[in-house]
Amino acid sequence: MMPLLVATRNRHKTDEIRAILGGNALEIVSAADRPDLPDVVEDGVTFAENAVKKAVEIARISHCWVLADDSGLEVDVLNGEPGVFSARYAGEPADYAANNRKLLSRLGETVLRAARFCCVIALADPLGQTETVVGICRGSILRAGRGKGGFGYDPLFVPDGYSMAFAEMDSVLKNRISHRARALGEAVRKWGEILRSQPMPASFAAARTSLAGGSAL
Repeated sequence: MMPLLVATRNRHKTDEIRAILGGNALEIVSAADRPDLPDVVEDGVTFAENAVKKAVEIARISHCWVLADDSGLEVDVLNGEPGVFSARYAGEPADYAANNRKLLSRLGETVLRAARFCCVIALADPLGQTETVVGICRGSILRAGRGKGGFGYDPLFVPDGYSMAFAEMDSVLKNRISHRARALGEAVRKWGEILRSQPMPASFAAARTSLAGGSAL
């Protein structure tokens, strides 16, 4: 099977993706294990732009199928902040604790704390053709962090329908309900034939024509 290359050097993300997609018997390789690959500048104004750019550039260089995501937290009362700047909300270098402090400072004492995590996943073939899926997890922002698990804004985010922050949940529960889990679930639904192919077909076009009965991806 051709490996699926995950275009991130964030091992937390790679671990989550492996845990969620592990049942598909994929060989998942992280960009963190490929020092020959460049860092792609994420200068898009949307999660989709960044995910597609990473997937396409790395696919064309590596000649692999590449999965890339861009994700972040959007807070309603802050007009979608931190959004695409989630990882470096408090500036360079990326610092989870500093990002959380800035978010709490920006919210102050407001009672309007609705937010959502958004994840856009792009899958690109070795030719650079790409498609995307989206996963959303809605919730609210706490007034102080709780829990020691997860990463990023997980100590501050409580998903709707739960009383625990992401950082208080075990990985099994979080990986079932998170924005990334929902996006990956949609990826499996949409691209399942590609992800199960051995070897993967050369392109989305080839994958479409090879499916029995010409069913769409």
